[in-house]
Amino acid sequence: MTNVHLVGGLDIAELTFFAFFLFFLGLVWYLRGEDRREGYPVEDDLTGAAHGGNEPLFFKPPKTFKLPHGLGEVTTPTANERDELPTNVLPRAWPGEPLDVVGDKLTSGVGPASIAQRADRPDLDMHGQPRIVPTRVISHPVSVHQNDVDPRGLPVFGLDGGKAGTVKDLWMDRAESCLRYLEVDLEGGAGTILMPITMAEVSRGGVMTDAITGAQIAGVPRTKSPDQVTLLEEEKITAYFGAGYLWATPERAEPLI
Repeated sequence: MTNVHLVGGLDIAELTFFAFFLFFLGLVWYLRGEDRREGYPVEDDLTGAAHGGNEPLFFKPPKTFKLPHGLGEVTTPTANERDELPTNVLPRAWPGEPLDVVGDKLTSGVGPASIAQRADRPDLDMHGQPRIVPTRVISHPVSVHQNDVDPRGLPVFGLDGGKAGTVKDLWMDRAESCLRYLEVDLEGGAGTILMPITMAEVSRGGVMTDAITGAQIAGVPRTKSPDQVTLLEEEKITAYFGAGYLWATPERAEPLI
């Protein structure tokens, strides 16, 4: 018996390629199933009707995670328990049409103002203590480097130059040892708000944000506690400032050309 071919015209390179292709296909299949554990919405774009929840090709069996610091357990996926469709928008005419907000766009929860429904509790460090707090409640001394400008006491301005208030304190991330927010004491005794440091420019003349106007700063979502910020509150605050890059002024919402 001569000229026997076990694999025909295949060689090692081709076999390796096919093996990699099958592995990669399986990896994508696995990851697309696992991301459903994050509450991935499989629903109709117009009506919000759910497309099932038990199909083995699209959904994974529920898995329970134990949270640290005695915060209980979380089971995912949560079937069809998901956020309701926004009611402050005009109805869509066709699938994929951008949502048009009715009312205040910066707090709409739509588009650049979208938020994730995170837990309404503070983020915790490895010791189970609130992670982000003002410097006034930190037991050890906290100071600004001598080569940097200390924002405390400086006026706060919006993108239009309108004055909104004065920096009252700095909110630090004790786990990362970095600055997260500026606490702004609003004009006229209107209370305090938190401004993300990533959306603020600090100079000796004051603090300016290019996200929203001076008047809009007073509308930043507030925190329930004067010394703590919850995960959900962080989402709302960041979304408010982030939405300003598109909706703070009418000119920003218009096309460049």
